[in-house]
Amino acid sequence: MEEPLALHPVKLYVYDLSKGMARRLSPVMLGKRRAGPGAGPAGGLRHTSIIVHKDEFYYGASGISSCAPGETLLGPPDFIVDLGNTEVTEEIFLEYLSSLEESMFRGESYNLFEHNCNTFTNEVAQFLTGRKIPSYITDLPSEVLATPFGQALQHFLDPNQIQPPGGNTFSRNNGQS
Repeated sequence: MEEPLALHPVKLYVYDLSKGMARRLSPVMLGKRRAGPGAGPAGGLRHTSIIVHKDEFYYGASGISSCAPGETLLGPPDFIVDLGNTEVTEEIFLEYLSSLEESMFRGESYNLFEHNCNTFTNEVAQFLTGRKIPSYITDLPSEVLATPFGQALQHFLDPNQIQPPGGNTFSRNNGQS
């Protein structure tokens, strides 16, 4: 008799990098408030990570990183989205992350508006569960870039400087379990 596959919970940790400032300033800078049903809890400037197999995985200018859940210097997440469960084993998941690190999610590929932490978590969520992360997170960069403020901001920011503090750069052999 074949043993049933184990199910592993998959969570999306959502942080507001602006600590509430984006919600307060969005009417002035973007011409609208990003709060309410389509904006998720409280609006904000979102950083996301995936929690699976007892670790938190995220992407920034240093590439893919991992740490214990909630142990980045960002502190606890502002809210958590339950993405469901996965049958993907830890070993297969770590091999998958290694392939992403070598191809699509190298540190030098990071771009704040077009290829960021939310792009990473969306890709990983689909691999693990078949579900995307909420669109109010993935649609935010294009909404911002569609405004005059967003276009000015894009030229001002140096995309190579964006990396959530804390954690370890992901490596297949970095001792994470």
